[in-house]
Amino acid sequence: MLGRTANDIYWLARYVERAENMARLIEVGYRIALLPREGEDYTEEWRSTLASAGCADAYFARHETLNTRDVINFLLFDCENPSSIQTCLSKARRSGRAQRIALTRDMWEALNDAWIEFSGIRPVDVTANELPRILDWIRSRSALYRGAMLNTILRNDTYYFSQIGTFLERADNTARILDVKYYVLLPEVEMIGSGVDNVQWGAILRSVSAHRSYRWVYRQSFNPWRIAQYLIFHRAMPRSLRACYDEAMSSLDGLAQLCGERHACHETAMETKRILVESDIDNVFQSGLHEFLLDFIGRNNRAGREIAEAYHFVG
Repeated sequence: MLGRTANDIYWLARYVERAENMARLIEVGYRIALLPREGEDYTEEWRSTLASAGCADAYFARHETLNTRDVINFLLFDCENPSSIQTCLSKARRSGRAQRIALTRDMWEALNDAWIEFSGIRPVDVTANELPRILDWIRSRSALYRGAMLNTILRNDTYYFSQIGTFLERADNTARILDVKYYVLLPEVEMIGSGVDNVQWGAILRSVSAHRSYRWVYRQSFNPWRIAQYLIFHRAMPRSLRACYDEAMSSLDGLAQLCGERHACHETAMETKRILVESDIDNVFQSGLHEFLLDFIGRNNRAGREIAEAYHFVG
């Protein structure tokens, strides 16, 4: 596969996943911003949402203050925001169009239809009643594309680069949400177990589709310690860091077998997976959750750069 083709397939997958993740972040931010929290400004939730998305600096370069309308428009529609849903869908479609012959018909139609339909949504259409429906629609379009890819593509280099892009992006998103939101939402002692506290933690789990599955696994009320354990180490939870690296490593191994050689990216990903397999939540908290997640994000970014170098990506 040519480097430009590999680049486009990899980033197509990352942008589709990023669009879905952005919809999830907006949903949890909107839910929590609506909650009454004594002594706190609701806009602080939007500040943490922007931080989780990695675009706080870009927002404040264009807006002086935080308000719900500006933040939602920035995360949904702003073409100058590289992580906005509009930008992600536009870049994903551009990559897919450039590599049309590498995609199946079902993949292209899911991607193209999503872009056409989203292009028909205007900021004025995003009312309080319509926002949840629009966010659900974005998530469903991402799922439709992923389903089309998994059900119709050959298990070849296109498949492997799609999987690697998806799971590196997903791991980055889960790590950033947990890093930013964990400390923002840790309640005061007197709030632990309250209705507001439970709604806050429930919203975080919903942002990674883990609300119900957490209850199935632990069968108890929300516990910040267990939530961190679940989102980092639980291999059966498909958005945990461990599960993401199980999938990414499997596809990297597939590429190595297909191409007949291994690269630095394989070693970086293998070492990151080893850390996730051998560590536990007690050790993480003893050394510092923030430090652990910061190190993980750095390793994940390094793996992405090494993949680009190994397979001669051309942007």
